Amino acid sequence: MAPADRTPPRMLTLILLTGVSILSLNMFVPSLVNIAADLDADYTLVSLAIAGYLAVTAVLQIVIGPLSDRYGRRPVLLWAIALFAAASLGCLMAEDVWTFLFFRLLQAAIVAGGALSRVVVRDMVPPKEAAGLLGTIAMAMAVAPMLGPMVGGVLDELFGWRSSFLAFALMGVALFGLTWFDLGETNASPSQTFGAQIRSYPVLLRSGRFWGYAGCMAFSTGAFFAFIAGAPLVATALFQVSPGMLGLYVGSITGGFVLGSFAAARLAKGFELETMMLAGRIVACSGLAAGLLLFAGGVVHELALFGATVFVGIGNGITMPSSNVGAMSVRTDLAGTASGLAGALTMGGGALLTWMAGIAVTAQSGATALLGLMFATSFLGLLCAWWVHGLARRAASQEAS
Repeated sequence: MAPADRTPPRMLTLILLTGVSILSLNMFVPSLVNIAADLDADYTLVSLAIAGYLAVTAVLQIVIGPLSDRYGRRPVLLWAIALFAAASLGCLMAEDVWTFLFFRLLQAAIVAGGALSRVVVRDMVPPKEAAGLLGTIAMAMAVAPMLGPMVGGVLDELFGWRSSFLAFALMGVALFGLTWFDLGETNASPSQTFGAQIRSYPVLLRSGRFWGYAGCMAFSTGAFFAFIAGAPLVATALFQVSPGMLGLYVGSITGGFVLGSFAAARLAKGFELETMMLAGRIVACSGLAAGLLLFAGGVVHELALFGATVFVGIGNGITMPSSNVGAMSVRTDLAGTASGLAGALTMGGGALLTWMAGIAVTAQSGATALLGLMFATSFLGLLCAWWVHGLARRAASQEAS
């Protein structure tokens, strides 16, 4: 490997790797109806382009992480981006729904961009500094899910639904070039064989600290997924808000996430990872508890609901960078594996919470059920943070003695 291939990437490269991996999920969502009509397919079948994609990304993260520990971050990223670009062209040229879905699921390879960007940051700098950098990436990352559907809708209106996949292909080509020239290998000690790597897995899987960090990530994000699934129904049934206001209210939690990520980027260097995790969980739980108390006291207003849920966004922005870094720091030689496994647990937990919200949150149960589910999930994240905080303190005491 040439010396130039070992230089660490610029922050912009890591932001773009993460951003494209998020855009690929939702940019084409406004086109789902047109895709179904053009390919003469049932809308429910076409919607597998979202649900199936999420399932594949969860599985891929379990595979991508170990591959990056064995062969390095750079080659895995380059192969994943190349596959994403080729799959985007496949979607662009698809003439039937099954071909479209096949290539759409192959697009999920771009999840490597988000998963391995975190690992690259952890490779580059110590844990506290890594948490701060991940907070900065998260601020930029939060813009992607807000702008993606708007861009996709405009492209569809002007050029048709296939234009979104042409845009994905061009993004993939540009991202491949940027990664090739800017992102050097950061894995300084790749495992020699998969056998040796697999034999070290039980050490990670038996680690209470890893499961504490990963559980905190999964439960924190789970509250967000529950919100996305239940908030539109509650806002429409209980408050009769307009579509425009609904979009603003639903987007408020992302605005809170940006604010929390900004705080994490500024404060992470001065505090332990576990302290930042606890702070974020306390913020989230406090806001939701206040919302539940307001509704219990008869204050039934949309601001009581969305004013409470915005604290989940703030808390997640504070918590997630430190949780991510903590999970990857339990065994630095298995940082990619840890990131992939924690990411898969987060996606799987999100799917479960989305399903639970669909059952528990109805027009009759309303805001109280939604806030209650989000509080219970956030509180479980608080327990995980508290547990790993205790484990870290005991480990520090043993080292001091």
